[in-house]
Amino acid sequence: MPAITNDWLEVLNQEFRKPYYKTLYEFVKEEYNTKQVFPPAEDLFNAFHLTPLSKVKVVILGQDPYHNVGQAHGLSFSVKPGEKIPPSLQNIYQELQEDCGCTIPNHGYLVKWAQQGVLLLNTVLTVRAHEANSHQGMGWEEFTDAAIRAVNAQNRAVVYLLWGRPAQNKKPMITNPKHLVLTAPHPSPLSAYRGFFGCKHFSRANEFLVNNGQTPIDWQIDPL
Repeated sequence: MPAITNDWLEVLNQEFRKPYYKTLYEFVKEEYNTKQVFPPAEDLFNAFHLTPLSKVKVVILGQDPYHNVGQAHGLSFSVKPGEKIPPSLQNIYQELQEDCGCTIPNHGYLVKWAQQGVLLLNTVLTVRAHEANSHQGMGWEEFTDAAIRAVNAQNRAVVYLLWGRPAQNKKPMITNPKHLVLTAPHPSPLSAYRGFFGCKHFSRANEFLVNNGQTPIDWQIDPL
């Protein structure tokens, strides 16, 4: 697994020393050696590499990575250039268009968001090919909970976009009165019409950031 080298290392370094992480590491290493696992190992910690802790403004929590070939690259909801835009992301783009007037891009590569301070974090960081949730309960949840607690400890305005019940289960961890938590149904086609559409989370996040002296997120994903 690639090393984390930016300011995340200071708060996550203690996790690497804990017994659960040693067990997790051995499990994930064996999975990569014997099965097809996503994302590629070099992309595993991209959410942390691309969005340093000190730069986090918005947190968008996903569950586990996309499990089909060529999609996952370490950012929740994002796919590599050239891959078909997944249905949940199509619905995110639709809400962005309605909420902020963004044009719908021709790809699903969300690195622009990550580089502006949007932490695109899955609660489980790996998955076996074509087997959704196959690495749940192996230890990643404890690791990513530590990351959520580290964001919660930041002494500045941060917005959490919690879509769907698994993400909303993390809400009790977010106790910082300087932070804003926005919840909605998941953007998947199964639930988007139950309140994700019309939630206006993107404009509400930017309004909160501006009101707290921060630069808003440019949510427009540029075409490739």
